[in-house]
Amino acid sequence: MVKKNWPKALLLVVIVGALLFINHNYLNIKPDGIREWILSFGVFAPIIYIVLYTIRPLVLFPASILSITAGLAFGALWGTVYTIIGATFGAIISFLLVKKFGKTVIKPRTSNVRIQMIQSQMKDNGFFYVLLLRLIPFINFDLVSYLAGLSKLKLSHFISATAIGIIPGTFAFNFLGSSFIGYNKSVILLAVVIFVLISILPLIFSKKIQSKFGFMKNNG
Repeated sequence: MVKKNWPKALLLVVIVGALLFINHNYLNIKPDGIREWILSFGVFAPIIYIVLYTIRPLVLFPASILSITAGLAFGALWGTVYTIIGATFGAIISFLLVKKFGKTVIKPRTSNVRIQMIQSQMKDNGFFYVLLLRLIPFINFDLVSYLAGLSKLKLSHFISATAIGIIPGTFAFNFLGSSFIGYNKSVILLAVVIFVLISILPLIFSKKIQSKFGFMKNNG
């Protein structure tokens, strides 16, 4: 698993660097503009943001963009708090919708052996399996929720694993977003370093987690 995910981690780092370079040299999109739009809702800005993040899976809007936006608008700390709340609510909605309606629509398409193995692991080691997947930022957030909904994973285990597992990645995205305010190059560089470390560290420790808890060994 680790070797297969290294290219994705490297791709994520390259994309972040490319976006920063393009924006700085060509697009020059002002983070303050995004920040002002969110904060224009006044005291309701956090509620609006949480609602947007909650319904985000229904429109398939990229989670990373909203997370960075929270950092811009609310700072790294409160942006992380609001994002965790919204992301958890959104994951619950995805989980319950698939649990209720998804089996007849999606299950015929899940004959893939790898997908069946993931669902089996979620049933047997649900909390730790979802927790590990949530710790890796570049794994599709909504896909994990959908596969969990198709499995026999308990909702309580799914919620707790999601809320805990997304903390590091959420903070990384929000800190990266907050670093754009003021255009302090040192702060931006620090944010990028933290973002990269949080993105890569789960891959380094995933083998230890697998060996300790004895799951995900046969995922290819």
